[in-house]
Amino acid sequence: MATSIETRYVELHPKSAERYAVSKGIFPNGVTHDARTLKPFPYYVTHSAGSHKWDVDGRRIIDYKTGHGSLILGHGHPDVVKAVTDQIGKGTHFSASTDLEISWGEWVRKLVPCAEKVRFHSSGTEADMMAMRMARAYTGKSKIIKFAQHFHGWSDYAVAGSIGIGGIPGETLSTMIVLPPNDISVVEETLKKQDDIAAVIIEPTGSHMGEIPIIPRFLEELSEVTRRFQVVLIFDEVVTGFRTSRGGAQEYYGVTPDVSTHAKILAGGLPGGAVTGKAEIIDMIQLREDQDFNRSQRIAHNGTFNANPISAVAGMTALEMIATTPVNDIANAMTDRLKNGVNDVLSRMEVSGCASGVASIMFLRLGVDHECDKEVCSMTADELHTADDDFRSQQLGLAMYNHGVDAWDRYILSAAHTEQDIDDTVEAIGNALIDIREAGLI
Repeated sequence: MATSIETRYVELHPKSAERYAVSKGIFPNGVTHDARTLKPFPYYVTHSAGSHKWDVDGRRIIDYKTGHGSLILGHGHPDVVKAVTDQIGKGTHFSASTDLEISWGEWVRKLVPCAEKVRFHSSGTEADMMAMRMARAYTGKSKIIKFAQHFHGWSDYAVAGSIGIGGIPGETLSTMIVLPPNDISVVEETLKKQDDIAAVIIEPTGSHMGEIPIIPRFLEELSEVTRRFQVVLIFDEVVTGFRTSRGGAQEYYGVTPDVSTHAKILAGGLPGGAVTGKAEIIDMIQLREDQDFNRSQRIAHNGTFNANPISAVAGMTALEMIATTPVNDIANAMTDRLKNGVNDVLSRMEVSGCASGVASIMFLRLGVDHECDKEVCSMTADELHTADDDFRSQQLGLAMYNHGVDAWDRYILSAAHTEQDIDDTVEAIGNALIDIREAGLI
């Protein structure tokens, strides 16, 4: 039986329902990305600008999905639009090197602390695949440590320990070791017992963009223990890169990995990824005057759209803005305003929970009464499990959309969000909490 929240969603979005009736016969689950799966049906969007997008039912929505985190400048920033439009007239693919890729790579090296050399890809998944392969080629070892629930793309290796692993050989999964995060003793003990570990890979703020936080001290401990055991440390900065700070989480926390992976903001919201880090590791791609090395140790790497002119010009434009204007400061300030407003609403409505998060990403956690410092949530693992109620989150997301805001329990902000957006969002959250309280979910 439909909830009152779902009934209201259906009433408000008849044109999205019509499109879903068609799309579910074309795409699995009717969508082209697992995260867009939504019951009773997903919404469909026509256009966007700044901090807003408009759906097919004509509703203007304050957007906190921001291109799955890729749009720290907001939708359709005029500088990026102009750069891309100008480049399209000159050519979209030359099958050759360009000045654009040099400029793009130079901005990566200027901003990212570990960046000595760079290799571009077309997505974050590809960048993570390459980083793990580089570590294996560089060390001559085969196994990778990852942490439970940390997301590193959908490749056969990266999804070890996750759900939805159909079609992956057991032999492939056996090369991955999945450990609990925030416990350095478990990492150290594993490295002592196994001498075939090439790398440790981690989302530096925590799994699911920081939803389950990493304690900052753990990054320092990882850096020390991986150096001691001569294991490559990989920061997956696909989300945190150029967002947690201009130089990503590695700059924010002062911990420099051997390798980091990037996408999303890297390409100005267009398709693009990169692996960067120590030259000797990235150079596992470089040809040598050694045919045996080139044949059996070197990593061959092609990719039709690597550093394509459109992604390159969007990326270099975005990174230059991040380097020279207060993009991060504005997004962070709006996030602080949102956290303060939401925590005030929770207090006034006597709803257990908190709003917290690092830099320009905020998480709304409900159902647990605790003290929180507004950055790294202090909930225990059991408390986080209690707060992570799938049905409640789904209903909260629908209620928020009914009130004109696209966010569930994660809010990814941009420099385009305004104080008015934040104030309207805080009001919408209050109204959505009333809805889910009436549904008996809090």
